[in-house]
Amino acid sequence: MSQFAINLLFVGGSFAIYIGIAIWAKAGSTKDFYVAGGGVHPVTNGMAIGADWMSAASFISMAGLIAAGGYANSTFLMGWTGGYVLLAMLLAPYLRKFGKFTVPEFIGDRFYSKQARLVAVICLIVASVTYVIGQMAGAGVAFSRFLEVDATTGLIIAAVVVFFYAVLGGMKGITYTQVAQYIVLIVAYTIPAVFISLELTNNPLPPLGLFSDHAESGVPLLTKLNEVVTALGFNEYTADVDNKLNMVLFTLTLMIGTAGLPHVIIRFFTVPKVADARWSAGWALVFIGLLYLTAPAVASMARLNLATTVYPEMAGQVENMEEAATNPILYENRPEWIRTWEETGLISFEDLNDDGRIQFYNDSADFTDRGWEGNELSVNNDILVLANPEIANLPGWVIGLIAAGGLAAALSTAAGLLLAISSAISHDLIKGSINPNISEKGELLAARISMSVAIVVATYLGANPPGFAAQVVALAFGIAAASLFPALMMGIFSKRVNNVGAIAGMLSGLVFTLAYIFVYKGWFFIPGTNNLPDTPDNWVMGISPLSIGAVGALINFAVAFAISRVTQEPPQEIQELVESVRYPKGAGMAVDH
Repeated sequence: MSQFAINLLFVGGSFAIYIGIAIWAKAGSTKDFYVAGGGVHPVTNGMAIGADWMSAASFISMAGLIAAGGYANSTFLMGWTGGYVLLAMLLAPYLRKFGKFTVPEFIGDRFYSKQARLVAVICLIVASVTYVIGQMAGAGVAFSRFLEVDATTGLIIAAVVVFFYAVLGGMKGITYTQVAQYIVLIVAYTIPAVFISLELTNNPLPPLGLFSDHAESGVPLLTKLNEVVTALGFNEYTADVDNKLNMVLFTLTLMIGTAGLPHVIIRFFTVPKVADARWSAGWALVFIGLLYLTAPAVASMARLNLATTVYPEMAGQVENMEEAATNPILYENRPEWIRTWEETGLISFEDLNDDGRIQFYNDSADFTDRGWEGNELSVNNDILVLANPEIANLPGWVIGLIAAGGLAAALSTAAGLLLAISSAISHDLIKGSINPNISEKGELLAARISMSVAIVVATYLGANPPGFAAQVVALAFGIAAASLFPALMMGIFSKRVNNVGAIAGMLSGLVFTLAYIFVYKGWFFIPGTNNLPDTPDNWVMGISPLSIGAVGALINFAVAFAISRVTQEPPQEIQELVESVRYPKGAGMAVDH
């Protein structure tokens, strides 16, 4: 059986399962569509949260970014994991106790204002649309390779599949589909990692293999990797970060952005009780940890495999690593996996010095004494996880499995985001502001139509993403961090913040963050400038556009508290509502014995 047929079997089989589940779990009411009827078991919900959370950015792009940047890019791992803990401890149980369908509905009721709810809808849509671009881009990368179609065709196929199970089933269909997708993606991620760990370190557990000896050379794997990358002009893989401020702000942005992302928060509304929300969070952390503990090993091993594929002499016991680094393979002798991925355009070769060999090194390094005129191999970070089985010459069924896993990761999160967008439009915008008397049948129809429109928009934007999947996702986290997270935190833990302060805070955080991102990403032209290049030398205090969300959040908090202090206190019933959300009924009361 050909590799294409195997890929088609795995991908097609998984898609058939997803659509079958959607038909079985078709939403018949708005409660089914928004919160799956509110009766999901905590373990099931934890698995669904895991799939919802581990997007294309986690499955496809995160390991690629860590592979490319080493320790410096481990901030993605630390920020996303820490943010989930923050969400589980500080927000999820309280929002579940409040008992509303959506994040804007909580903000609207807590800050007793339709305007606050509307601003929250705008923030939610901006963050979620930005996030879903990364998922659709990731789906395009996976499809373009494994189904041997161009990225645009892949996006259209992904959009059709999401349309069937998300629009038809709503949260009910998405929940049970995501359970199946979690099983597919975790198996697909870990099996190749186990094979590669065994091959490189003789250790079947990738997290332990990362700190084991490299089988061929006998030195620790990370030491071997450092030797290889430095010989090619790169910084040490384990090198510390120069700009500590930017690293801290980026990690913080990912953390509080995680806690402000609505597609994860709404999952905690699907369980029957507040205690179930806490258990869901615990189970989700277990399921997420299985992949996140494996990702650093996958990244390191992929980087080493890539380098030693181009420079085979660097793989074994090497006395002179610099000399070994002067003898790359001939382009005509490149391995089959490079030939395969070249067809997608995600790997490309340009022979700058006409010697027929692949010079793959850091362009900023001065290797002119070798007769090299620049790096000749361009590798898209997003392919490293997907290409891992082929790099390691694993069986065809493993390649088919990881194809299904990558698509499951992209589509599961895309579905959750699209549901958050459609809920915000149908429940918060149409029912909450435009037509409060709309029937349940009409609201359900509006939710399905708005999700359909969102799928079309997401597909179009996914065809032209402004960066790698994980980078686009990081921008979404910054937007959520600067706008929604402070409003949720102040809504739960401060009785003094009023509607005027909350609205001003959300708008100031959102506008500041978007302005900074747009200027440095070149999406907005400032008269009198030539656009500021997106480089550390031009950033304010060295703060990257990916890190600015934490600063936007501080501005949000400061503006909200300052304006609330000089304006009228919230009504007494709102202050009592905050008390009731945070404390159980009767807590602190005297008890007679």
